[in-house]
Amino acid sequence: MSVDRKKGFPGTEVLRNIWRRNSQKKSLKYGLPFIIFMIGGSFGLREWTQIRYQFSKVKGVSKDEAEKMGLHKDKEVTLETAYEEIKKLDIDNWENKRGPRPWEQNEKK
Repeated sequence: MSVDRKKGFPGTEVLRNIWRRNSQKKSLKYGLPFIIFMIGGSFGLREWTQIRYQFSKVKGVSKDEAEKMGLHKDKEVTLETAYEEIKKLDIDNWENKRGPRPWEQNEKK
């Protein structure tokens, strides 16, 4: 008993013929993906802009409110204090230490 490969479901040959005819048309080959991309892009942009405007209305927290929540800074950092700390560092005497590579064994020397 042999199985005829061309016979299958009754509508498959019709669908194959429709696919062969339409796959050669440039309007469907290039135009349809472009239209889908443009329509999908508009929906995607709508979501991104909605997020942007939703979070632009969020206000920051004042120093008093932050202290009430338990968030307080130990000291005030200014440009001058950061410069003084950096000036105290010894940048002339340093040693280059090579980190381990992923393919090397993690052995301690």
